[in-house]
Amino acid sequence: MLPEGWKTILARVWYYLHNEYTFGKIKGSVLTLVTGALIFALALLLSRTLSKLLQHRIAKKAYLDPGLHYTIGRLTQYLIISIGLLVALSFGVGLDLTSVAVIFTALSVGIGFGLQYIAADIASGFILLFERPVRVGDRISVGKEEGDVQSINLRTTVMTTNDRVSVIVPNSQLVREHLINWSYGDPRARIAIPVGVAYSSDVDLVTQTLLEAAKDVDNVLRDPPPKVQFLKFSDWSLDFRLLIWTNRPRLHTQIRSDINFRIEKLFREAGIEIPFPQTELRLREGSVHIDSEDRLHLENDSPPQTSDN
Repeated sequence: MLPEGWKTILARVWYYLHNEYTFGKIKGSVLTLVTGALIFALALLLSRTLSKLLQHRIAKKAYLDPGLHYTIGRLTQYLIISIGLLVALSFGVGLDLTSVAVIFTALSVGIGFGLQYIAADIASGFILLFERPVRVGDRISVGKEEGDVQSINLRTTVMTTNDRVSVIVPNSQLVREHLINWSYGDPRARIAIPVGVAYSSDVDLVTQTLLEAAKDVDNVLRDPPPKVQFLKFSDWSLDFRLLIWTNRPRLHTQIRSDINFRIEKLFREAGIEIPFPQTELRLREGSVHIDSEDRLHLENDSPPQTSDN
């Protein structure tokens, strides 16, 4: 039998543990708060244990993606923590789960505005899969990047460049922005190679030399034959354009390089000059005159002064 004093103390402790405190619509006691904290701590421990167990079991499956076990483990951990938090709030402060549903509904509106770009990427992914303007294996150019499409996922598209670098592009960028698909439609494509020559050059010689540069180059078609166009008289040069056709448009960078090597060699042999911008400045009595050569002339029209000595 406990003394009366101890009984009184225990009764008071039991009273304070069970006595409910009200904060607005939230009601709770010390005992319920401790119970909620224990439930949440148990949920944390359970989430970590199950996450590690799932990752260990999935990692043994050699045919599964190595990153899959991490994703599943994380999702499991987040799910258990979320459920544990809701149960802890329900036991700890008597929070009605319907109120939680209302809160999550309000939050979902804000989250929706924050995730609008992700939603656009997902919708664009379905457009790419069904409309198929871009297919796996196509050679595409997006902005400054160019490569082969490796996969079209729900939110992103993965393309591999010539340097074997994987570029991850949001699907909405492929649908919304300017894109070049070198493998779409007709397998043939025309490649334009611009070149400028000096004003003193023989136009007929330039034309024949450019056509000669396009002969016997790998992946350049003979039919349609190469063609040279005289574009314009620019400030520093006569501008031409060599047009060639290829059935390997995805190799357009290498084809341009091969032809440019031949143009430089043949122009040097034929004595055809490729000009560069030149400017001539002349100063006359404080004024500036700009001519077409890269020389600076300082001139004074006043007669030279002579000495009497």
